[in-house]
Amino acid sequence: MSENRVRIEIADHVALVTLNRPDKHNALDLPMFDGILDATSQLAGASSVRVAVLRGEGPSFCSGLDVVSVMSAGQGLQGLVAPLRGESPNRFQRAAYDWLTLRMPVIAAVHGSCFGGGLQIALAADIRIAAHGAQLSVMEVRWGLIPDMSITRTLPRLVGIDVAKELTYTGRVISGEEAFRLGLVTHLADDPLRAAHELAAEIASRSPDAVRAAKRLYDEAWTGAPAQTLALESSLQVGLVGKPNQLAAVTAGATKRPPEFVDPG
Repeated sequence: MSENRVRIEIADHVALVTLNRPDKHNALDLPMFDGILDATSQLAGASSVRVAVLRGEGPSFCSGLDVVSVMSAGQGLQGLVAPLRGESPNRFQRAAYDWLTLRMPVIAAVHGSCFGGGLQIALAADIRIAAHGAQLSVMEVRWGLIPDMSITRTLPRLVGIDVAKELTYTGRVISGEEAFRLGLVTHLADDPLRAAHELAAEIASRSPDAVRAAKRLYDEAWTGAPAQTLALESSLQVGLVGKPNQLAAVTAGATKRPPEFVDPG
């Protein structure tokens, strides 16, 4: 069933990844978790994909964990907890964390409900474009839980600890506009999917080597010590200078012609 939960379409070096459970606002049941992990696995090996756009089919991006379904499929509360006791990141964490580990940038187009686990998946994207009328919430406290889908690797880079705590303690729903003011989303748009496609096309027109190196640079060095981060800058730059895609970028800039890049292996 997982193959029906998430759909991937690739065109012009951009992968459109669609959460496909619209009748349930793309709530996260076990087949949806499996579908997301299958999708990130496919993208990890897709050398021709330069950008991924993540969106939800139907009225919402993702309304969060389908608690009743997951508990029922996993033999109640013990079944819900069981997947959390194994390796780290666990199965639930990977549904968000794996987007962070992809080499290509990920853009989330957010509309409708983006709650709980759905928000944590969106936070794992490099860039989030939200509709003005979107609704977002760190909602786990309403179920007597904490957010545990790799939020410690995402939210602290976007907002202050006081904002993170207030959103988590209350589970309140905020609008796309407030999410933008707080820094949870990067842009607002009347049509976030269209805006995401336009941005993805722009990024895909750049050297895939440079874009992937830039993603690695920021993800690994955002809070590192100076000696570590400066060394990483130098190492990544040495790996780019004089290579075919870097030379193609220079040639394109000098001749004002579209670059001809080679996708990384």
